[in-house]
This record gives sequence, structure tokens and C-alpha cells, in this order.
Amino acid sequence: MFNTIEEYLEALKTEMQGSDSALLQDALADAREHLSTALAVAHEQNPELKEADALQAIVDEYGTPEETASAYQEVERRTSPSLKQTAKPRSALGNFFGVYADARAWGALLYMLIAFVTGVFYFTWAVTGISVSISFLIFIFGFPIALLFLLSVRGLALLEGRLVEALLGVRMPRRPLFSHQGLKWFDRLKQLLLDRTTWLFILYMFIQFILGIVYFVVIVTVFSVSLSLIASPFLQEVAKQSPIMDLNLCCMILFPTWSYPLLVLTGVLLWTTFMNIARGIGQLHGRFAKWMLVTE
Repeated sequence: MFNTIEEYLEALKTEMQGSDSALLQDALADAREHLSTALAVAHEQNPELKEADALQAIVDEYGTPEETASAYQEVERRTSPSLKQTAKPRSALGNFFGVYADARAWGALLYMLIAFVTGVFYFTWAVTGISVSISFLIFIFGFPIALLFLLSVRGLALLEGRLVEALLGVRMPRRPLFSHQGLKWFDRLKQLLLDRTTWLFILYMFIQFILGIVYFVVIVTVFSVSLSLIASPFLQEVAKQSPIMDLNLCCMILFPTWSYPLLVLTGVLLWTTFMNIARGIGQLHGRFAKWMLVTE
């Protein structure tokens, strides 16, 4: 028998030891929301009802911690992220060029491009929100503005998690963190300000801005160089142009005909190497995002 919701949540956490931290956060958020809502309804219907008695009836309907943990683990087994390597080449050469058949590499490449856009948006939103909130705190309407900003930060963190899971294949929370609906707006603002996860989310928004710029610059640079090398034979023989100019930008540097295969091979190897690196970067960024955005 559980006397409080916290006791139930601690028991659920114990039952889910060893499970993915994002899954645990989803399970705890759902359980807290359901139990809190049901308990509030029970108190409205019968104010004299003890919390332990009301909670026992709610748990009987919702499920024991063992049943809840088992249900979530079964659902997770069926709906885990699907970005997995489709084939396992036997040779090192096959593993190197097999990156083109790996959805994780293409997902990481797409995420790195999107990170530039999301990073700029996160940075702009964070700077604007913090500046406006602090500036208007001298007025009474500044507090609701600050509350809306902090709530939006949590919403953006959930959205970022969905992008990470969809493109990088790293399990992220699929439920928003529970927020007590019965609290007054000032108490809710205080709760958000004292919650360390709020500041971790904001810190992540600033870091994402830096990483997004780095990702974009690297992708554009490597892609441009690779494409230039691959297209060099065509440019010289058909368009009578060269992708490389001398230091004074006064004349083109032409490659000998015998070097065409080497130029194309170098361009292909450069881009293939970068695809392998991008796949690794995607996995590292997914772990970093999980460390920053998952609270449990």
C-alpha cells in the first residue's frame, strides 16, 4: 500500500532499474500525471477521503509498479528507435564504403544540417526570452512573460529530443515533464526557476548554436572540396575550367590528364571518410543530447 504518490514513483523507479533513462522519465511523468489528476478528482468528490485510501483505489485501476514497469518495457521493445545498420560487411573495406547503406550516417548528416537552423533559432529564442523576461520583471506582467518563456524552453527541449531520436536513433523522452496544473502561476514560475533541468535546457540551446555553425561549415567545406575534385575532369575537358586558381587569382591551375582518376578517387574517398565521421559524430551528439535533456 502506498501512502503518497512519491512512494509509488520510487517503487516504479526501483522496478525499472536498468531500463533506458528516457523510458524511465516517460513512465514517471505519465504515472505522476495520472495519479495526481485522479487524486485531485477523488478529493473533489469526497474531501474527507484520506490520500492513502484514495491512492490505493487509483493504483488498483492504474496498475502496480511491477505491472506498469512491465507494460512500459514491453511497449519499448516493440517501438524502439529503428535507425540501425541494415548490413554488417565482413571486411574493413566493405565497412568503409558500406556507410552509404547505413541509415545512421544519412540521419546524422541530415541532423547536422538541421542543427544549423535549430541552433540559430534556439540561440535567438534564448537570448530574446532571457532579455525580455529580465527587463520586464520590474513590472507585474513580467512574471507571466518569464513563465511562458520557461515553458517554451521545455517544449523546445521535447522537440529537440524528437529530432534526435528520429535522425540519430537515440532513445529520447516522448512525454513532456509533468507540471502541476493546480499551482498558481507564480508558484509554477518559482518551480521552473529552481529546477536544474530548466537551466540545462537553456545551456543546451546555447551549445547547439555553436555546434550547428561548426557542423554546417564542415559539411559545406568537405562537400565543396569533394565535388570539385570529382568534377575536375569534366570541368577541364568540357567546360575548359579548373576548380583551383593560383594564389593571385589570375590564372587557373590545370591538372594533367593522367591525374583524372586520382582526382575522382580522392574526391570519393574524402566524402566517404566524412560520411563515416559524420556517423560517429551523430552518435556522440545523441549521447550528449541525452545527457543534457534527460532528467532521470
